[in-house]
Amino acid sequence: MPRVPTSAEDSSVLLVQLSDSHLFAEANDKLLGMDTQDSLQRVIEQVLQEQPQIDLMLASGDLSQDGSQASYARFRQMTAAIPAPARWFPGNHDEVPAMQAACVGSDLLESVIDLGNWRIILLDSSIPGAVPGYLGERQLALLERALGEAPERHHLICLHHHPVPIGCRWLDTIGVRNPGALFAVVERFAQVRGLLWGHIHQEFDQQRNGVRLLASPSTCVQFKPGSEEFQVDSTAPGYRWLRLHADGRLETGVSRVSGIPFEVDYSVKGY
Repeated sequence: MPRVPTSAEDSSVLLVQLSDSHLFAEANDKLLGMDTQDSLQRVIEQVLQEQPQIDLMLASGDLSQDGSQASYARFRQMTAAIPAPARWFPGNHDEVPAMQAACVGSDLLESVIDLGNWRIILLDSSIPGAVPGYLGERQLALLERALGEAPERHHLICLHHHPVPIGCRWLDTIGVRNPGALFAVVERFAQVRGLLWGHIHQEFDQQRNGVRLLASPSTCVQFKPGSEEFQVDSTAPGYRWLRLHADGRLETGVSRVSGIPFEVDYSVKGY
């Protein structure tokens, strides 16, 4: 598997996660009233201010709202300002063929990365034309193979959809449809330290059998935690950083931007 060079081989590596940017083909289009290109730009600027030495940038799905090649080209151009290797994986709004076309000649869609003492595994939980997620046989086989090949490394598994209930009734109907199959693999490998996802547009941080379960804010609109029905939150866009230590410790936090005036446009149903 390809190995990404690290800036600090001795002790730890730093990941930055950008999730659910929902860019459009047209610049400055809005999702639920928010200009998603502007909010992504502000998040990128905050990343550059706060994280001077990044080892890997992860884009954890729903890079695009409309699945257009123009939106992926714009995302790639904007995030190129972050001086680090990058990897993408799709969400339910993404169109995989258009994403692949935007990544031709790059390693952006490689699914296994060795970084310091860690292995990062990126899974595709998207179902073409559907909102919920599912991990098919190929993805589960990829996961099992990647885990089995590197028992000496600590592992972080990433996907777009949430594999556990997060306490929002409407969101919990559109997570991974076969979480049991995922955890049946995960629980066979003691070196798994964390699962990381997007999709829910809010923070989440829990433990399951010693494995850290993490979800992150969107770089645009946020969803209200604990909501029964679809509801947008007033919390600002942001990103997650993850410090992966050589001994398997995982430190993480969320940083949010400020100063984005925003009124929810509920004339747009759903997201």
